[in-house]
Amino acid sequence: MTGINPRFNGTNRHLPYLPRAARWVLVLWMSVAAISNTATSHAQSQPPPLTGPQETPAAAQQPSSDKPQSGSISGTVVDQDGAVIANVKMILAQPGVTSPGATTAVTSTREAHTDGDGHFAFAGVAPGPFQLSLTASGFAPLQMSGTLQAGENNVLAQIVLAVAPNTVDVEVTLPLAQIAEDQVKVEEKQRLLGVFPNFYVTYDPKAVPLTTKLKFQLAWKTVIDPVSFAIVGGVAGIQQADNTFSGYGQGAQGYAKRYGAAYGDFVIGTFIGSAMLPSLLKQDPRYFYKGTGSWRSRFLYAVANSVICKGDNGRWQPNYSFIIGDLASGGISNLYYPAQNRNGATLTFENAAIAVGAGAVGNVIQEFFLRKLTPHAQDQNVPALDPAKP
Repeated sequence: MTGINPRFNGTNRHLPYLPRAARWVLVLWMSVAAISNTATSHAQSQPPPLTGPQETPAAAQQPSSDKPQSGSISGTVVDQDGAVIANVKMILAQPGVTSPGATTAVTSTREAHTDGDGHFAFAGVAPGPFQLSLTASGFAPLQMSGTLQAGENNVLAQIVLAVAPNTVDVEVTLPLAQIAEDQVKVEEKQRLLGVFPNFYVTYDPKAVPLTTKLKFQLAWKTVIDPVSFAIVGGVAGIQQADNTFSGYGQGAQGYAKRYGAAYGDFVIGTFIGSAMLPSLLKQDPRYFYKGTGSWRSRFLYAVANSVICKGDNGRWQPNYSFIIGDLASGGISNLYYPAQNRNGATLTFENAAIAVGAGAVGNVIQEFFLRKLTPHAQDQNVPALDPAKP
C-alpha cells in the first residue's frame, strides 16, 4: 500500500497503520467527540432553560431604595450657667409620619429623658420635619423645630433652658370698708320714680356692714336732701290745715313752728335711729330686700323687719336702734311742742307704736312695689335668704 502517508494532521503525529476506511471512521468519531465536549462545556456555562413563562421580581434584580433611610437626633441640655440638667422630659413629635401597618399619616410622638450628663438621643428617626418639646421642674418650657434629612445624625448644639420666673398668685380683694362705701354710693342714687329718696334699702345680696362713718353719712345725705325738705313742708301744711298742735297758732308764724317741729322730729329720728344707735349697738339701719320665695314668706319677712334687723355681724337681732330711737325722738320732741299738746310718756309710747306699725307697712310696700319704681336698683337675681333667718 504504497502512497499512504503515515502522518494524520498535525495533532496525531503517530497513528498506527490502518486501512483507509478505518482511518476515516476514526477521524469521524474523534470529530463527534470534540463537538460533544464543546457543547457540554457551553451548556454548563449557560443558565438552565426556563420551563415556562416566568419573570424575575424587581426586588431580586436590584436592592430596594424606595424607603428613606432613618437618622437620629441627639444633644445636651444645660442651664444658663452651662451646668447640665438631668431628667429633662423630651417629646419628639413628627407630623405626617406613617406608622408600620397604617394607611394614613399621623403625628408620631416619642418621649425620652436626659441622663445624668444632660444627654439625650432619639434613634431610628424618620426623615422630615420634627418638633422637640423640653420640660423640667424649675425651668421654663422650651420648644424647638427642625428638619431631619435621610440618614442624617443630627447633633443639636447645647440646648439652654431658662429658669422659670417666680410667680405668685395674688388674690386682690378690697377692704370691706371700701366695698361698703361703693355700695352706699349706689344706694344714694336710688330714688322712687327718680325723685323721692330710697336710700335705706339695699338690693345687693352681698351687702357688707356699714361703718360708723357711712351710717352718719347716709343719715346726713337723707336729712339735707331737697326732697326731704319738700316732704316736711307738706307735713307741716297738713298740720296747719288741721290745726294740729294748736298752740303754734296759724299764719306764717304757726306754719314755721310746725315746719320746724316736723323737721326736728325728722332729723332727730334719723340720726338717733339710723346713725347713733346703729353705730353704738352695731346694727344695720337698712332694709335688706328679699325678693324671692312665696308671697306669704316675703310678707312676713317685711313685717318682721320693723322689729328686727341685721347686725354688723350678719346675724338677725331685735331692732333696738329703731325702737329706742323712736322713743328717744318722741321724748325729745316734748321739749319743743306746745305745752298744751304734750301728753308725757303716754304720747311718746303711742307715737313709738305708730312708728313701728308704719315701718311694717313701709317694708311691705318696699318688698313688693318700690323696687320696680326705683331706676337705680341693682338689676340682679337676689338669692333666697337662709331658711333659719326671717
